[in-house]
Amino acid sequence: MNLSTFDPLALAAVGAVLAYLIGSLSFAVIVSRFFGLADPRTYGSGNPGATNVLRSGNKGAAILTLLFDAVKGYIPVVVALNLQLGDVAVTAVGLGAFLGHVWPVFFKFEGGKGVATAAGVLLGFAPALGGGVLLVWVTMAAVFRYSSLAALVAALAAPVIQVSGWGASPITVGVVVMSAMLIWRHEANIRKLLAGQESKLGQKAK
Repeated sequence: MNLSTFDPLALAAVGAVLAYLIGSLSFAVIVSRFFGLADPRTYGSGNPGATNVLRSGNKGAAILTLLFDAVKGYIPVVVALNLQLGDVAVTAVGLGAFLGHVWPVFFKFEGGKGVATAAGVLLGFAPALGGGVLLVWVTMAAVFRYSSLAALVAALAAPVIQVSGWGASPITVGVVVMSAMLIWRHEANIRKLLAGQESKLGQKAK
């Protein structure tokens, strides 16, 4: 089937919806159930993400959550690129997957902050882009031991890295939107960081 004959905006809309449904798979909850752990929305920060699953003390569950959350952002973008849908559709697909994680339709719209899924989307946009942003996150997390601080700095760095390496494009809009939403979703963490009350990586839930 030659997709070039279809309306680009229609392809973008369909791709975004399908990616949203994939992104709505909350692997923090799914993996926790598989391992017999408590629902991550009921302890720690209440965030269904890898960092909070790590607070359960089960590193394996946290690693799987991280990988699956990243993959659900990566695969839809790569499929869109392989179908040569164009930058607008690819951007819409990436944002769809990210928004699915943040507001998952299958889990009462109670989603995570979207760090791992955003990383997967960026890796799909361009491996070097995703790799550069991940390097920023890893460096900050290793030095300061705060996942939230690492995510905030990486979110600020993402648009700069993208524009510096690839120039402004529709994908830039997607990167900026995800970065802005990541910062907004970390509002409570920002307050805790400023108050010196933020939990460090690996600190178990009370």
